Amino acid sequence: MSTTTQPTEVAAPTAAGPVKSAARALDLLDEIAANGPGTQLQLSTRLSIPKSSLHALLRTMVDRGWLQTDPTGSVYQLGIHSLVVSSAYLDGDPVLARAASVLDEVNATTGETVHLGRLDGADVIYTAKRESVHPLRMHSAVGRRLPAYATSLGRALLAELPLEQRRDMVPESIAAITPNTTTDKDAVLEIIERAVVQGYATESEESCMGVRCFGVALPFGPQAVDALSVAVPISRLDNGREDLIIETLLSVRARLAAAKGNSLVR
Repeated sequence: MSTTTQPTEVAAPTAAGPVKSAARALDLLDEIAANGPGTQLQLSTRLSIPKSSLHALLRTMVDRGWLQTDPTGSVYQLGIHSLVVSSAYLDGDPVLARAASVLDEVNATTGETVHLGRLDGADVIYTAKRESVHPLRMHSAVGRRLPAYATSLGRALLAELPLEQRRDMVPESIAAITPNTTTDKDAVLEIIERAVVQGYATESEESCMGVRCFGVALPFGPQAVDALSVAVPISRLDNGREDLIIETLLSVRARLAAAKGNSLVR
């Protein structure tokens, strides 16, 4: 008696979810970038990944240059390949190329430290910098991430958003970066609303003690996600210098907006 073999049912394809090993590798890079190097045990604790699972991942990332160890071989930090990839990103970003001359202009006019930053979620990331001509300079770096609500760059960009979206971007519980950080949500929203009216945003010693910053959003796209700021030690800031900085930033923003409008007309 013959039997007929029934065809095996094939499960319908499902949407692919995240690859666990890839997600862990990216989490590891983010963790070290944000909170610094660590031993295998420290990183295992910080990321809630079993040491046994982390061992092979660390070895692979060291072999590929994404991570490297200290001379003892026990502390893991970002490797040279992280720099290669980040440099390629900076070289290929069209906004950075367009903004380079603007940074140079504002730096030459004010003589102060100039930053370019980009909104990323509820944070702002520094994407370019021009150093002050003065001996006293800002200790900041490209790639640094700060909460948008505490910086002039971030506040200028939040001021470009609808009110409800602004409210969503400012947390109910605000962690202070310095003793002067505004930690009341309503007060922060009032500061951002003031930036809407003025066309520029400010913060004084809220992200760095001894420094006041002035920022404007740059109209490079349909929705501004890049901003420019000037950072000045309060010790050399008087009314005349503050006026010069604000006028320079507003002038640059108006010129870029006019150029954008003309290109749309054409």
